[in-house]
Formats: sequence, C-alpha cells, structure tokens
Amino acid sequence: MTLVKAGVVVLDCAEPEKLAAFYEELLDGEQTVASANLVQIRGADGFRIAFRRDVNATPPSWPRPENSLQAHLEFMVDDLDGAERRIVSLGGRPLETRDAVGPHEERSYSDPSGHSFTVRLAPPTAPKQG
Repeated sequence: MTLVKAGVVVLDCAEPEKLAAFYEELLDGEQTVASANLVQIRGADGFRIAFRRDVNATPPSWPRPENSLQAHLEFMVDDLDGAERRIVSLGGRPLETRDAVGPHEERSYSDPSGHSFTVRLAPPTAPKQG
C-alpha cells in the first residue's frame, strides 16, 4: 500500500495569486485549488506547484550568500532563447552569473517573488537502436 498518494512543491510568498498567475502561464497550466492563503496549479505535463501566503516572506538573495537559496526549481525546455523571452515577458528576471560568451545548456531566473529557477535544455532523444 502506497503511503504518499501525491506530492506538490509549495513556495511561500506574499501574494500567492500573482505568483500562481506567473507559473500558470509559464507551465501552460490551470488553477486546481484556490483559497485565501493557498493557490495551486497543475502544469500541462501534470507537474503540481502551490503558493502559500506568508506576509513575512523574504525573497531569496541567490546568488548572494545572505538569505541564499531556499528552494530551486528546474524546467526542461527545447529552446533557451524562446523560454527566456517568455519568462521575461511574464515578469521573471534573469539571474545568469556566467560569462555570456558561447551557448549555455541552462540559464537561471527569478520569478516575480524572487524564487530562483533554472531552465535547462532537454536532452535530445534518439530512437532506440537495434
């Protein structure tokens, strides 16, 4: 018998409705739970994430060491430049700290509440051989 039926990532923030709207658009998702203190969405691929109201929430300061990384999300994409345009248009902010010369396999951003996340190129899938 399975003890845990499902899991969900929950981010604390001051305005869960606004942060949920950002991720709902980013993940092509839909709102599944909404209350005064919690909003949950399910992305197009089934990924679930929720946002809990905490009026004292302090945005992480990553990559600076004070109040650094509290949680980190990673999303797989096929097009880093396209993903960046979409993220910025939704209110996200680039956090890339590497030298901008040459292609990167991943890029870091913060959402409108300051939580960091990474978009990474999806590994190429090749047909099975043999």
